[in-house]
Amino acid sequence: MGTTARLPLTVIGGFLGAGKTTLVNHWLRKAKGQRIAVLVNDFGAINVDAELIAASSGDTIALTNGCVCCQIGDDLSRALISVLDSGVAFDAVVVEASGVSDPWRTAQLGLADPGLRLGSVIVLVDAGAALEHARDPLLADTLERQLRAADLIVLNKADRVAPEELERVQGWVAGVAGKTVAMTTSNAVVPMELLGDRIYEANAPLDRPPEHAHHEGHAHPEACNDPSHAHPPRHGEMFETWSCRPGRAFDDTELRAWMRDAPAGLLRLKGIVRARDGDWLELQFAGRHGSVRRASSAAGEASIVAIALRGQLPRAELVEAFEAIA
Repeated sequence: MGTTARLPLTVIGGFLGAGKTTLVNHWLRKAKGQRIAVLVNDFGAINVDAELIAASSGDTIALTNGCVCCQIGDDLSRALISVLDSGVAFDAVVVEASGVSDPWRTAQLGLADPGLRLGSVIVLVDAGAALEHARDPLLADTLERQLRAADLIVLNKADRVAPEELERVQGWVAGVAGKTVAMTTSNAVVPMELLGDRIYEANAPLDRPPEHAHHEGHAHPEACNDPSHAHPPRHGEMFETWSCRPGRAFDDTELRAWMRDAPAGLLRLKGIVRARDGDWLELQFAGRHGSVRRASSAAGEASIVAIALRGQLPRAELVEAFEAIA
C-alpha cells in the first residue's frame, strides 16, 4: 500500500500448559514460505522437529524453511534487535511470553523498536483447567490480565471437556474479556493466516477494482456491500472477509474513535483511505486496538479489507462506517 514496511509482531500469551509452545511448533511446521522469527524463553520447551533444523549455534536455531528460533534470555529488547539486524527479510516476529507474564507488557517492550508494529496479541486458554485456575485467588489476577490483553483468545484443548463445561469456560472468558473475539480449537491449531499480514495476501480481495465504476472520485453506492463483491470464506471455512473501495475522504480523529469502539466480532482490518486534506491514511486494527497514520499510496486508490471468524463478521457496521457518503 505504499507505506514504509514495519515487521508485524505477534505475542503469544497464556497460562502454563495452555498450549503456547504447541502453537509455535504448529506455525513453524506450517510456515509455507513465510519466514518467521520466533523468540522463546527456552529452547528445550520448543522441541523443534529435528528434520526442520538446518543449523544451531548459541542462542539461535536456523530452520530449513527460512524460519529462526532465538532464545530471549533476560533481555527481550536485545533479542529483537539481533533479529532485526540479522539481514534476513522476515515476514513476521513471534514472541512466546512466559506463562505468568502479562503479554501486553511484552508487546509494549517489543514495540520500542520503530521497525516493528503490533500485529496481535493471542492468548491461549486451557479449556479443561481454566475455571479451576480462575478460582485460585493467587492465579485469578494473572489469568484475567492475560485475557484483557488479548486481541484474539484461543480456547484450546476443547476436545478434552464436555460441551456444558466448554460453555461455562466461554461464559467466564466473555465476562472477563468482553467482546474480544474467541475461537475454540484443539492441539493449538490456530491458522497461519492469523500471523502477521498473510491473511490479507491469502484472500487478496483488493487486487483489482470492483466492476462498478468510480465516478469523479466517488465509489458506486454498491461498491462495498454488493453481495457479488463479498469474498467467500476460505482457510477451511474459518474466516469471512469484507472489502470496500471508499470514494469519500475521512477524518483521522473520527477513524480512531471508531476503532476504539469497533463492532464486536471484528478480528482484523487493514486499509488505506483518503484524508480530508487530500493526504492518505493507513488503517490497522487487530482485536482491541487500532492505529491510523499518514501514508502514501502509489496506486492512488482507497481500499479496506476486514476479517472475522465465520458467522461473526459485522457487515452492517462496516458498510455504515466506510460506505456512507459524508
